[in-house]
Amino acid sequence: MSAVANPATVQECLRVGAGFSQGDRNWIAEQFGILDGLLASYHADATELEISVKDRESRGQKVTLECRIGGREKIVTTSSEEDLHAAVMDVRDDLRRRRTDAKTRQQPRHNRPLRDVAQPETGDLAQ
Repeated sequence: MSAVANPATVQECLRVGAGFSQGDRNWIAEQFGILDGLLASYHADATELEISVKDRESRGQKVTLECRIGGREKIVTTSSEEDLHAAVMDVRDDLRRRRTDAKTRQQPRHNRPLRDVAQPETGDLAQ
């Protein structure tokens, strides 16, 4: 795989939407730093991250993270956690999981790790 000339980073691609201020942006970018490895294989100009919160600091708050990586289908993750920090971490972790799952689905079947693990015979367990 060839290296990307201008790799995407959270700091470069993150936009804050409704409910967050520019002051929150640095804190969110710091929390999302773990996503840099995921984004690094894509061009910065083809990668977008936008986080927003509806009804901040209330019981019904909803944090939404929208991500478009390399022109692929947009991934949207949401969290209804009451604690803002927990909600931000929840959408971050959900994005990582969903992007990893999507990447695995795109791999050719013959390159996927073998999922069939030999199970012990039932008679072997009784001994």
